[in-house]
Amino acid sequence: MKLIDLHCDTIYRIFNNEISSNLRKNQFQVDIEKLKRADSMAQFFALFLDLEEIDKKASPLEHCLAMLDRFYQEIDRNKDQIAIAKNYQDLITNKKNNKISAFLSIEEGEVLEGTLANLRNFYRLGVRLITLTWNYPNSIGYPNCKKEYMNKGLSTFGKKVICEMNHLGMLIDVSHLSDGGFYDVAKLSSQPFIASHSNSRSIKDHSRNLSDDMIKILANKGGIMGINFAADFLGSSEISRVNDMIKHISHIKKVGGIDVIAIGSDFDGIDCRLEINNIAKIARLTDALKKANFTFDEIEKIYYKNAQRVIKEVLK
Repeated sequence: MKLIDLHCDTIYRIFNNEISSNLRKNQFQVDIEKLKRADSMAQFFALFLDLEEIDKKASPLEHCLAMLDRFYQEIDRNKDQIAIAKNYQDLITNKKNNKISAFLSIEEGEVLEGTLANLRNFYRLGVRLITLTWNYPNSIGYPNCKKEYMNKGLSTFGKKVICEMNHLGMLIDVSHLSDGGFYDVAKLSSQPFIASHSNSRSIKDHSRNLSDDMIKILANKGGIMGINFAADFLGSSEISRVNDMIKHISHIKKVGGIDVIAIGSDFDGIDCRLEINNIAKIARLTDALKKANFTFDEIEKIYYKNAQRVIKEVLK
């Protein structure tokens, strides 16, 4: 079964373990060897920034550019196995050449530093998805990690970002974004948008998950949401359990339909114990979906076809 995973933090891990880590084979949850065992068609790699963690001598933009440079170094070193993809045609070309596609994303919109020129330059450098916020307010909007932020919407600059991302052909990612920000994106975006790594709030009442109303809106816009493997967003167990994933997938299908569901593992951004402890073990979810009476066609949509459709519709 082919796979497109909408979110991992592997490049962040490699960047912060520069001497000992690489993309081909590492101690993390995603590397090229594991992706091959997972029959991965494409992996979205996030340039993740914790604004309180980065070196204060470097701006968010500078820090992100340094991480981006490391990403391209890893792609170049492994160009026999993996290649950058910027759109649907690249995805298909890489598949024909037996290469995994690497889509480049940013997780923390403050790297734009309030300037649309930076957005356009990141586009020129190959970035095709931006997770608008992480866990701090930024120049775009507010995260959904505190109650006082939940109903706050996008800033004036944030609204301009949505319009420019539509114009450029970039994926808008609302995972981590406040509820108010979500509804602003839904109103403003002329293209499908996504929640790259979020689950159902009805199944697990966590602010990072989407309400049923949000799921319906996302589905009606032609967007997708990637099932997040982190235990905190799945259920009451401290272990990330496959059965909890099935509960979320089943509920989301009931609310928004099968076409809104995708995979967004959040691998290498997860600290909990997992039944699927790396990308190579994804077949455990396949088996569970079959036991839960999901059809082969439905599993294909969840694993890659829904993501492939949105890539084809949005990315330029």
